[in-house]
Amino acid sequence: MSQGCFYLLPESATPESTVEWVCKLTTDFYRQGLGVFIHAQDQPQAEALDEALWQQPADGFIAHNLQGEGPPQGAQVIIGWQPPKNGRAVLINLAPTAPDFARRFNQLVDFVPADDAGKQQARERFKVYRQAGFTLITAPVPSQTQDE
Repeated sequence: MSQGCFYLLPESATPESTVEWVCKLTTDFYRQGLGVFIHAQDQPQAEALDEALWQQPADGFIAHNLQGEGPPQGAQVIIGWQPPKNGRAVLINLAPTAPDFARRFNQLVDFVPADDAGKQQARERFKVYRQAGFTLITAPVPSQTQDE
């Protein structure tokens, strides 16, 4: 059965801090040898995530590329705003709706914003994922200072 986690973003979350959390989670999955597809809400967000992953320290390098770039099978981490062409183990969803292709993944990460509109969208995604067969939990977003 597929597993999913909704991370609860703090009131202080910004688009930049969310990108940092996505990079940290991606790094954790990458170090476990898991392939990741990061589903961005749009092309600018995908490009920002791509740039953020390139800015990681040399010892934290993550082999990644934007969808459609790089080798035919893609890198271990793919960032896109369209449905993925190749499978990966983990889906990190940043779009406001649950993607139709989510059930193709074994593991799911999504986020619950602190604002009311964002929470409502997260509730809708939660329902869709549960109907797709995911076992879901919620948790506080991991600490940014944990490894420092």
